[in-house]
Amino acid sequence: MLSQYFIQRPIFAFVLAIFVMAGGLFALKNLPVERYPDIAPPRIAISATYSGADAETVEESVTQILEEQIKGLDHLLYFSSSSDSTGRSRINISFENGTDPDTAQVQVQNSINSALSRLPEDVQRQGVEVFKSLGDTHMVIGLYDESRKSSNIELSDYLLTHLESEISRVEGVGEVDVFGSQFAMRIWLDPNKLREYKLMPSDVQKAVEAQNTQVAAGGVGELPAVNEQYLNAKVTSGSRLKTAEQFNAIILKASADGGFVYLKDVARVELGAENYQSYSSINGYPSAGMAISLASGANAIASSKLINQTVDHIAQTLPAGYKLVYPRDNTPFVQESIKEVVKTLFEAILLVVAVMFLFLQNWRATLIPAITVPVVILGTLAVLYVLGMTINTLTLFALVLAIGLLVDDAIVVVENVERLMHEQRMTAKQASIESMHEISGALVGITLVLTAVFIPMAFFGGSTGVIYRQFSITLVTAMAISLSVALVLTPALCALILKPAGQTYRWAVSFNRMLHQTKSKYTQVSQLVIHNRVAALVIAGALIIVFALFYRALPTSFLPNEDQGSLSLQVTLQDNAPMSKTIETGEAVRSYFLEHEKDNVDLVMLRYGRNRTGTGQHLAQGFIQLKPWDERSGQANSADAIRERANKYFSQAPNARINISLPPVVNGLGDTDSLTFWVRDINGQGRHFLNQKFDELKNEVKNFDAFENLDKKSAPDKAKLEVHIDQKAAMASGLALADINSTLSAALGGKYINDFIDRGRIKRVMMQSDAPYRAKPEDLQYWSVRNSNNEMVPFSSFSTTGWSGGPEIVNRFNGYSAVEMEAEKAAGVSSGQAMQQIEMLVNKVSDIDLAWSGLSFEEQKTSNQAFMLYLISIGFIFLCLAALYESWSIPAAVMAAIPLGIGGSILFSFIGGFPNDIYFQIALLTTIGLSCKNAILIIEFADAAQRQGKKAVEAAIEGASLRFRPILMTSLAFGAGVIPLIFAQGAGAVSRQEIGLSVFGGVLFGTVLVLIFIPFAFVMIRSIFKAAAVDTQ
Repeated sequence: MLSQYFIQRPIFAFVLAIFVMAGGLFALKNLPVERYPDIAPPRIAISATYSGADAETVEESVTQILEEQIKGLDHLLYFSSSSDSTGRSRINISFENGTDPDTAQVQVQNSINSALSRLPEDVQRQGVEVFKSLGDTHMVIGLYDESRKSSNIELSDYLLTHLESEISRVEGVGEVDVFGSQFAMRIWLDPNKLREYKLMPSDVQKAVEAQNTQVAAGGVGELPAVNEQYLNAKVTSGSRLKTAEQFNAIILKASADGGFVYLKDVARVELGAENYQSYSSINGYPSAGMAISLASGANAIASSKLINQTVDHIAQTLPAGYKLVYPRDNTPFVQESIKEVVKTLFEAILLVVAVMFLFLQNWRATLIPAITVPVVILGTLAVLYVLGMTINTLTLFALVLAIGLLVDDAIVVVENVERLMHEQRMTAKQASIESMHEISGALVGITLVLTAVFIPMAFFGGSTGVIYRQFSITLVTAMAISLSVALVLTPALCALILKPAGQTYRWAVSFNRMLHQTKSKYTQVSQLVIHNRVAALVIAGALIIVFALFYRALPTSFLPNEDQGSLSLQVTLQDNAPMSKTIETGEAVRSYFLEHEKDNVDLVMLRYGRNRTGTGQHLAQGFIQLKPWDERSGQANSADAIRERANKYFSQAPNARINISLPPVVNGLGDTDSLTFWVRDINGQGRHFLNQKFDELKNEVKNFDAFENLDKKSAPDKAKLEVHIDQKAAMASGLALADINSTLSAALGGKYINDFIDRGRIKRVMMQSDAPYRAKPEDLQYWSVRNSNNEMVPFSSFSTTGWSGGPEIVNRFNGYSAVEMEAEKAAGVSSGQAMQQIEMLVNKVSDIDLAWSGLSFEEQKTSNQAFMLYLISIGFIFLCLAALYESWSIPAAVMAAIPLGIGGSILFSFIGGFPNDIYFQIALLTTIGLSCKNAILIIEFADAAQRQGKKAVEAAIEGASLRFRPILMTSLAFGAGVIPLIFAQGAGAVSRQEIGLSVFGGVLFGTVLVLIFIPFAFVMIRSIFKAAAVDTQ
């Protein structure tokens, strides 16, 4: 027998334990740390820019061409695209969990390479980027000048020049989005001067390209050369220009009389910004900033550490007055929440040891389970390292819950050895050997049950499966190592350390007396329940019905929203509001937070010209950095409370819609508060058709009650000026359509020509009409195009203008035109019910279909997964017990414990106001395991007593009486282990409180109700199975 072998060779057992702990310590130093594993599916993004183009032009000329190439990609889930009115095209491609992001990126890059030649020349010149990015903002770095001497453009140029490229090269960074732009050489054209000199924008472009260039001219005297060639030199021609004065001197044309027309004669040249679409501020100071998104598969803490090192290095050489800040940084939250869970782990260990000492009343006996805790935890960490996993919130929660379970094994061994030493006057060694003969089966059975509960969790797919898997593997590993320790190390320690009972502590006498009285009353209650079977059945049935009703009343969720130490802000003014009005509104928002919430808010950064609905002068977004958690304790100062107060304050804001929200729980899955889906135009009938269908959906919403606040994510259409070219009139005037198009594009949209050198850095040369000549629709008359007779023909002679509506952003999903929509589930309704009703709503409207994305896609893919998980786990437990005990009646009796135990989890979650989410489901499964464990301890001893010839009732009472103390001790130890979770404070407290309260409720009910009803269930099932004949086969 294994245990007997190690009882005889205790040093061998100690050496094995030392090896396990050494491996665990090595793993502890090398395991990566993060808040969550890679829950979001890997995502690859494609980005391109078409300067001056509107959203529809970008979609038709760029986005659709690139989308056509997305085929033949391995493990593709779905893809979506957006084309906006600033000329930006972006395609996000999501892959199945477990896909290698590097391989996916290479496949995407290879796919689009064949289509690059079909893209507009301007897009090709600026390039098409492919990068690994989860999309959600992980960190925002802000730069402002306390002396107010530098403008936004100077600050953003400094950020782009000195920091952007450095950050982009950091391992784990997927994408860097800079708020603002770097310097560019701006050529502001004067159409009147151009007409006077009979020039067009294309002439200016050609002259700049020819004179701002470097020519690779080869060399003189290079091999092969004539004999005795001593002259050997490189030849250069031309050079990149560096200053506005040099650009002013560019010659555009020479006249017949020997005169020259220079660039300064037809344009104003200055060092300006590459684009003027963005403005930002930090606490009222002009600023620049950059939003950093992590690459798929990146470790948040490791990447943040590298980013901080890079920023700290740059900060040493900042100009006077410049200051770098972090308006958004998830790292402190992740580090703080991990630190809090680790602190909870140690608190749990101390409480569990205290409970053990209370029951064992012997420091020697208490020391043995206490020694097993670090062995099992470090052994588990070693296995996690081998499996390539990480230390994260889920694995740490599993370890916290495992503490209560793993000491159970050691307690069962120690308590049984002590009982034998006391009752049969055996030595510690004899008692250890005898004890292991008695309880080895029970230990294996308990471990089998607990692993049976959690093993099925590891095989579910999608993002939910990733979460389950982390928890499952950690807990199953801890249980398996705990069983090994209980069979190898614990008996060896018992034989070595335990001594016959000496003098009992005075407090222990009172405690034991109280426990004995409780046990006597418990035995009476058990007998009463067994003898009043009908009443017991009715009470048990009523309890189960009550638990089921409370379960149905629990709202569903994915993961709890946490106070991450920051808030997000979205500002939308009425259409066509100028940026000056948006800035005015934004500064009012800033003032509110820095005055009304000054005790809670550190800084407010606002970015004007863009928010999550699109781009435009009437839009803004913000990042609000809150003070550290220990400086704003209490529910009234939590991020959620601050958000609610702010939303209430701004709900009456005139001419502006201001919304403050919590950042997403998991990067890459978007907003976890709402349901996200797409409505697609499957027959290609156009965007206006989609808008009509959206209106139909809105009209039908009143017939559904499971969701509310249904709306589009994109901004409404904006006024658009259309220029209609009369091609006949143009051709009659001798004009080339290519010249008309290039003039219009360069004049109003701006054009990237080539690059120049600014303080040693390559930057862009941009050409555009000066502001006074593109302020009104009538200004188009200033512009002229040269015909074949060298005459300047004004636009008014071959074009007309008219107004229409145009989108700020155009979306597509899986290759179809689509509208991205969101809705919130109604109070007291599960997300699954809301999703079903949304599907019913869309099915009522013809010619459109529904597609889910983000978190909603994951939920839809794993719908009913939780219920299936419970069924599979319970079925797995039943089969394991049937195989172990060669009986159908024992597992049937154990099954009766499950509904009694989980009722506590359900009730406590309901009272605590927590939803039915991932943590609740994990707590429920833990409670199932604990309830079954308690039931096994009673039923196995009752079964053994019945085999010895006792009647079922007598055997049940004896089993319950004999195992009352160890069940109470192990349950109290487990309950004590989760108490620190219930009273958690600080970062990540919500998730700790939720899992702690739910498990504690399960422990309470799973102990009290199981102790009362399992002897009754044993007697009932034995009578049904006519057990004696079956079990003695």
